[in-house]
Amino acid sequence: MNAEPDSGRGTAAALAGPCARWPADQGETIRQIVERAGDKWAVLVIGTLREGTLRYTDLQRAVPGISQRMLTHTLRQLRRDGLVTRTAYPEVPPRVEYALTDLGATLLDAVTALIDWAGTHHDEIVRNRAHFDGTAATG
Repeated sequence: MNAEPDSGRGTAAALAGPCARWPADQGETIRQIVERAGDKWAVLVIGTLREGTLRYTDLQRAVPGISQRMLTHTLRQLRRDGLVTRTAYPEVPPRVEYALTDLGATLLDAVTALIDWAGTHHDEIVRNRAHFDGTAATG
């Protein structure tokens, strides 16, 4: 491959890693998909829905720290991307349930691995942050 020096204009030759595999015309959309799939609330919602269909309130209780507004926004975005379904039942009181689609289920291994990795390395990262913050404050 004949790569020219990068002039700072984001040429294809400057791409490395996973971005180099993307077709140039799909880069923006792929970045948006990665942003959605890697969003902390999306990761936790998808991971929680691994257990099966859940009502909104049960989902909110199962994801510590998520506000009603953020859960609603996250579910809307996951539905837009076709990762989650919403089923409303005409009952009194109304019942709404959420479930992973087949496409959403394809993310489970990656999401579970990320959540498990965070739990496994929690203590080490907390120590690293404290060391970094202490070093940054003195130097």
